[in-house]
Amino acid sequence: MRENREISTPPERDGGSGRTGKAVGHTPVVHGMERSDGPIVPTKPPNDARRAEEVVEGRGPTKGNTDEQNVRRTQCRGSTPSALDRVREAARKDKKMKFTALFHHVTLERLRASYYALRRRAAPGTDGVTWAEYGQRLEDNLRDLLDRLHRGAYRGKPTRRVYIPKPGGRQRPLGIASLEDKIVQRAVVEVLNAIYETDFLGFSYGFRPGRSPHQALDALATGVQRRKVNWVLDADIRGFFDAIDHEWMIKFVEHRIADKRIVRLLRKWLKAGILEQGEMTYPEGGTPQGATISPLLANIYLHYVLDLWAQQWRKRHAVGEMIIVRYADDFVVGF
Repeated sequence: MRENREISTPPERDGGSGRTGKAVGHTPVVHGMERSDGPIVPTKPPNDARRAEEVVEGRGPTKGNTDEQNVRRTQCRGSTPSALDRVREAARKDKKMKFTALFHHVTLERLRASYYALRRRAAPGTDGVTWAEYGQRLEDNLRDLLDRLHRGAYRGKPTRRVYIPKPGGRQRPLGIASLEDKIVQRAVVEVLNAIYETDFLGFSYGFRPGRSPHQALDALATGVQRRKVNWVLDADIRGFFDAIDHEWMIKFVEHRIADKRIVRLLRKWLKAGILEQGEMTYPEGGTPQGATISPLLANIYLHYVLDLWAQQWRKRHAVGEMIIVRYADDFVVGF
């Protein structure tokens, strides 16, 4: 999960660098007209209607899933699958299963890997701690962090808000989390991805392991060319990240996650508050753009309020053919 939208330095209000668009992945769009990141455009749709529906919209094997590389190397040596692989398999087999014991997967090794996956020169959060400073006593700091997590003494720190320019002269609010929050959030995302990557639908592309804007565009082009589509709706959810309802967010998470310690962590991050120009605020809704946990929470929320509904509507009520491709809170529907 490298798409956490961290920034190297706080952007300037008069046009500094930063994330200026929503549909931006970690792979730069250098050759827009050339072949995309993966061979997801089919040569011929399968005969099975349901399978064809997924393939035409670009559903392919999701590369880069949690622990995938390590699992393959381990299996070649004849060892058993990792713990997260067992979680993933259980989630795949039973879509109604609630997982009650996930917190123990947040290990010292996973925290260490999360630390090294962070950007070295990312701007510090409200704690002012940089990546290099934390790494001077890395093992001691990580062991103390793990101890606080398991004792329930860990507290999420407020997010520091800055602004980056948007097309049209507007500004997008961006939240910069503290270093320890980034470390823990990345570790939790890795654990939760083992479950939710089996749940998310094929037309969801934003901020998922192994998926990119190029693949979303390929899926859209394939759907338009090979389906009976002559009406297109291009939609964006206005102020989505600032408008997520916290209570509904937790209710959606609890459909699958029954580990109270994981749910408590999510609540802490949602309620941690925002520091802007020296003033603290505690919004009733929303999750900061830029926080490592936010893309996953956004996908969970939209999975329940949009994706499942669109899928059911297409199967039960659509008169003609329909396609849909979603990237974060932007989506395109064809009829």
